[in-house]
Amino acid sequence: MQKSSPWLDFPNCAWQRPLGLGWENPYTVRYASNLDDGSWHGMPLGGFGAGCMGRNSRGEFNLWHIDGGEHVFQAMPACQFSVFEQQGSAPPQAYALSTEAPEDGSLSTWQWYPASTSEQTTGTYAALYPRSGFSYEGVFAAQLACEQFSPILPGNYQETSYPVAIFAWTAHNPTDQPLTLSLMLTWQNMAGWFTNALKSPTVTVRDDGSPEYAYQPRLGKSTGNVNLVVENRDRVGCVLGQDLSHAPAEGDGEWAIATLLPNDDLEFFYHGRWNPVGDGAVLWDTFSQEGSIPNQTDETPAGEGEQIGAAIAVRFTLAPGETRQIPFGVAWDFPVTEFAAGITAYRRYTDFFGRSGQNAWVIARTALKHYPDWKAQIQQWQQPILERTDLSDTFKMGLLNELYDLTSGGTLWSAANERDPLGQFAVLESLDYRWYESLDVRLYGSFALLMLWPDLDKAVMRAFARAIPTADARTRVIGYYHTLGVESPIAQRKTLNATPHDLGAPNEHPWEQTNYTSYQDCNLWKDLPSDFVLLVYRDFYLTGATDLDFLAECWPAVQAALAYLKTFDLDGDGIPENSGAPDQTFDDWRLQGISAYCGGLWIAALEAAIAITKELLGGQRFAVVELEGAIATYQTWLTQARPLYQDTLWNGQYYRLDSNSGSDVVMADQLCGQFYARLLGLPDVVPEDCTRQALETVYKTCFLQFHKGTLGAANGLRPGGIPEKPNDTHPLEVWTGINFGLAAFLVQMGEKEKALGLAETVVEQIYTHGLQFRTPEAITALGTFRACMYLRPMAIWLIYGVLTGNYRIER
Repeated sequence: MQKSSPWLDFPNCAWQRPLGLGWENPYTVRYASNLDDGSWHGMPLGGFGAGCMGRNSRGEFNLWHIDGGEHVFQAMPACQFSVFEQQGSAPPQAYALSTEAPEDGSLSTWQWYPASTSEQTTGTYAALYPRSGFSYEGVFAAQLACEQFSPILPGNYQETSYPVAIFAWTAHNPTDQPLTLSLMLTWQNMAGWFTNALKSPTVTVRDDGSPEYAYQPRLGKSTGNVNLVVENRDRVGCVLGQDLSHAPAEGDGEWAIATLLPNDDLEFFYHGRWNPVGDGAVLWDTFSQEGSIPNQTDETPAGEGEQIGAAIAVRFTLAPGETRQIPFGVAWDFPVTEFAAGITAYRRYTDFFGRSGQNAWVIARTALKHYPDWKAQIQQWQQPILERTDLSDTFKMGLLNELYDLTSGGTLWSAANERDPLGQFAVLESLDYRWYESLDVRLYGSFALLMLWPDLDKAVMRAFARAIPTADARTRVIGYYHTLGVESPIAQRKTLNATPHDLGAPNEHPWEQTNYTSYQDCNLWKDLPSDFVLLVYRDFYLTGATDLDFLAECWPAVQAALAYLKTFDLDGDGIPENSGAPDQTFDDWRLQGISAYCGGLWIAALEAAIAITKELLGGQRFAVVELEGAIATYQTWLTQARPLYQDTLWNGQYYRLDSNSGSDVVMADQLCGQFYARLLGLPDVVPEDCTRQALETVYKTCFLQFHKGTLGAANGLRPGGIPEKPNDTHPLEVWTGINFGLAAFLVQMGEKEKALGLAETVVEQIYTHGLQFRTPEAITALGTFRACMYLRPMAIWLIYGVLTGNYRIER
């Protein structure tokens, strides 16, 4: 990685890319029905659950997750920064700072910034979440850089929700002559665009067996929108809104663009109403020659079919050697998220800025006041990570940048209420699998949330605890059978006391209507109840082991979940059996009988349940007779299960996939239960010598012998690194999050060098092949990927937690 400009204050470990330089061999999507936007993704900007936007290394604003849970990927050329420069009597120059001109021919008078080539760079994009930025090199005489960020602050449950992005510009004059510069920010009025025009879309089964529905945002529907020029002491800018004489619905609200004018020698210009889909000459004619724009206020609402934008500009002169910093803010206020028609929630940030949809200016003004402190807090919490000499730049970069999904993963964060004093929280499994907080996936991917915002992680687990004792009698077909071309059994949506797979989807009622996925019948899954119990105890144990209220709230669901899972122990031997259909997180992989993966999780979960019960006994929660009876029951099951698991599955080198399929595949994640047991201070699931031998076999077979250790560990290979079936799906995929979990296991067992080598291999694949800020579930040796913006890869934080022994990262 090249070093960024000294005027862009980023550590060397930041992900960096020459401006506008494309990728020679980017990963492409594995299945045509899956989402593939291409490689031009940048770091998202915006607070958790507030909606977000993304700006890529071409300088385009092209990611718009403004509607909770929905995805719009489209460059909006009128949303842009531009720079004017004049040195002495030399002809001026001006560029809009995207290296890509609009495809539709709009803004044809504008000059677009030159892209880098393989031989020469025109600048650098750098990202280390939640900060990213641009340096511009070899085009302007001035040294220019723009840092952009939102106040994503660990342990902070207020500013982290704000819908705002700061763009802090630094301009330096390295010449011996004065330089006149002007910075212009243009924005399109997109109020009312980001909501589904189809309020009750039909759910269909996609060709890969997943449920989907149509999303049609109201892009371009701007009738009645209006722009206002605002001056408030030293803060000036524009509000781009709409008529909100009524209570706002989803999509209703406003944007604000603003800057700070603390000095009299800064000249401010504005244009309150221009055509963002025209040729742009009304701005460019004067900006490109003088660095100014016509001061114009026009509050005429947009007519039918009309588009309107606003612009602000700041002009100043730099003496030789002078440096100046100028901030801009972009804020948005769309307070309502709608799920199914008529099912709505207010966003968390409305607890601090109100629910009128008319507070974008207040949010922008707040950001311009506090952004230096926000940046300092971000640097303060990241500094201990950056100072570690035992971690490579590659690992540090991946660790921090994988947090992007907490912003852009379709994130929901609702307003507070009496039951949920911090609101409710949820992140999508992925953009292709659009349902929230898939429990089997968050077993790995929720460590970042736990370590940085633990109260939000507990909120998610409370939602699962509330859902377990519910039932949903609706029925549906199962998508897996659809992909096989055979008739599907009819399955109930949610069985009483079954642990739900997920917390619902954006088109229904998240947190209340669960088990949205219909690819498999998740009522039959053998890992979910164990996952739930382990995650409940994890959230208690790794946050100080003091929150008995949390344990008590989840305790009835813990009992119900384990009792339900025990009903699948059909032969009464102490371990629930897998059914021969894919019935766990590897949901294309048939396991039969006792399996290493599910059986190990079951044993660890029983130990966790006993530990929970003892904590409740000590805290005098619930009746003593009830708690002691539960301990006796779980201990009885454990006494049966432990020897059966070891005797049935251990073959001297590794744990067999399962007891009944006859497969000799080495499963990479075979001892997830053992890992979790050690993580939580519980008794080992299997003997330590067997753990070490199995882990060594996995490392050799699934990683080193799979494409010579250049891709990551495949999910399952026969000894020697041989595929069991050449056309297997899940076994031959490299699952990014599973690899990070395996690396954490290696650290746990004292194999730090191997662990970091494995983790860095996966990070390199993602960030050098065009998958940055859309990390998928899976990559393959054919250069394909599946399921972008996936939740599980945040398991990289588990590696850091095990390395440091610190699961509470605070500012």
